[in-house]
Amino acid sequence: MPELSTQSLAVPVPGGELELSWAAVTDTGRRREVNQDAVFAAYPLFVVADGMGGHVGGEIASASTIDRLRAVADSGHVTPKTIEKALARAVKDIASHPDATDDGTGTTVTGVFLDTSGDAAHWVTLNIGDSRVYLLRDGAIVQITTDHSVVQELVAAGRLSPEEAENHPYGNVITRAVGPSDGVTPDYVRLDVVQGDRFVICSDGLTKELTDYGIRHFLDENADPADAAAAMLDAALENGGRDNITIIVLDVGHPASDADGEGSSSDDSSTDDA
Repeated sequence: MPELSTQSLAVPVPGGELELSWAAVTDTGRRREVNQDAVFAAYPLFVVADGMGGHVGGEIASASTIDRLRAVADSGHVTPKTIEKALARAVKDIASHPDATDDGTGTTVTGVFLDTSGDAAHWVTLNIGDSRVYLLRDGAIVQITTDHSVVQELVAAGRLSPEEAENHPYGNVITRAVGPSDGVTPDYVRLDVVQGDRFVICSDGLTKELTDYGIRHFLDENADPADAAAAMLDAALENGGRDNITIIVLDVGHPASDADGEGSSSDDSSTDDA
């Protein structure tokens, strides 16, 4: 088990200050020889990439994508435009790498960033592929991102039930990825900032082994992000660990001005496209 610790940061936002706490972990799992997942978790960007293709192609694709996104986060200007420019650069990196020439080489990229550019702070999720962002709010867990996968398209078309989808033979086939032959425009969803929210950003190595209910259970049982991530990883490994497993748990505290019942946090729990 990798050593896990929770990081915390007080973030200035319009109208006050936001307390964020997070932990991230990635593990090869029990059946894979190499870890083709990659992860970056540092304010304001929290992302997971799950690579695919060839013996090392997937590892190159996910690492290249995360490296390009890390540079965006370090610049302090995380927007859909800067993300898409970074992903376009990652596509060129992957295409030019001599060990990433397989037609199936590519990577998912999924995550969330905090947008403080407007009158109120908002979260924005981004997604390409079938890694996921979950949100636990008011005791209910919701998958915010929509999988780009053959199975999800069949479910959306009414040709497959969610229960049938869990063990479908095409369960690993995704319809969008960051790679030499694919587009690089993510789906975005904007979310209000709400005190007490907990995000889970994960590769499908977790969701192959844990149901949404299972993820919620471990969040409910572990208030600390590092403890929650470790508990989910342990359970995924115990349930088979059939794939690489990557997990970020991100907790949203309250702005300092909320002590007076005011602040930038919104009571509106609606979501909308960015």
